[in-house]
Amino acid sequence: MGKTELEPRAWQRMLSGRRLDLLDPSPVDIEIEDIAHGLARVARWNGQTEGPYALSVAQHSIVVEEFVGRLKPDLPVKWRLASLLHDAPEYVVGDMISPFKSAIGINYRDLEHRLQKTIHIRFGLPPEIPDSIEKLIKRADRASAYFEAIQLAGFTTSEANKLWRKPKAIGEYKISLQSPEQAKEAFIIRFEQLLDQL
Repeated sequence: MGKTELEPRAWQRMLSGRRLDLLDPSPVDIEIEDIAHGLARVARWNGQTEGPYALSVAQHSIVVEEFVGRLKPDLPVKWRLASLLHDAPEYVVGDMISPFKSAIGINYRDLEHRLQKTIHIRFGLPPEIPDSIEKLIKRADRASAYFEAIQLAGFTTSEANKLWRKPKAIGEYKISLQSPEQAKEAFIIRFEQLLDQL
């Protein structure tokens, strides 16, 4: 009898006990506590930031949701929730900087998109969101990147203006870093507040 090769494992075990299949994710294997826990421990800017803690994707997500509200105060709550969850797949795949995502190519984006649709279904959102909402979230995301770049990541204002432009519609914003535990708790609290308003 010849050797049999083990099939590569394509699932990840979460602290909740769920096993999330990365190639064929199921909404029943998505838990907000797992998302919050993972995002609170994933560093923005590959950890190349100043301060006592890395800026987590969980904290960034809360900022983006707040900025979406500043840009469009009358936005339906479901789209505010979608903005909070805009980077949720990163609890599994990590936060890759944009240049690296481009270098990896379409397969990574497909995986990320599949996870995003599954997360949306799990929390009662449409699998796909309208282009206008995508653009609004991207605008808020870029605004957050601008403040992160100049306050934490060592960019000059001039460099940040070239890459992201100063988000005049947002106003001023000061980032106060949170520990992973604080970021996780804040993410869950904001998620529950939005879910209660749906």
